Amino acid sequence: MSSTLPKRQHDVNRSTVLVRPAGPVRPARTAAGDAFTDLVVEVAWLGGIFTSIGEALGRLGGQTLARWVILDAIEDGPATVAQIARRRGIARQAVQRVADLLVEDGLAAYEPNPSHRRAKLLRPTPDGQTALHTISVAQKAWADAVGAEIGPAKLARATQLVREIRTAVAALDTPGGESG
Repeated sequence: MSSTLPKRQHDVNRSTVLVRPAGPVRPARTAAGDAFTDLVVEVAWLGGIFTSIGEALGRLGGQTLARWVILDAIEDGPATVAQIARRRGIARQAVQRVADLLVEDGLAAYEPNPSHRRAKLLRPTPDGQTALHTISVAQKAWADAVGAEIGPAKLARATQLVREIRTAVAALDTPGGESG
């Protein structure tokens, strides 16, 4: 008998055949758990769409989404790699790698930090500001169009709800024991 076929069990009089499910049975969730799972799936899908759009917007300024995020973080003033990482919720090492590439390409520069001997400040160069401006103009037009389609009141409610969900999720232990 093939190992991929379900095992069959015959009752005593062999008049019926019971088929066991192949694999573990999923535990039932509550209605609240189902609703939350549906939201997580939609948010994950939306996150993928936002990433694709961010990459497309970044290309308009000759950048990737990652490079745009770092340039945007220093638009209003220089910051250390660690400060950028904390503000954007990105690993410091990832920010360092992108920052070094921006410096190498002449889009950002490191400058001395009067508050810290070793942690240099990253600031955009004029070329970096030009790239960021190009991206920002396109992003503003896109955000205005999407915002008008949905409406500011609905977006404000959605933002508040997402903030509440983020707070609730952050307060709970992550499955598998990792901290959130």
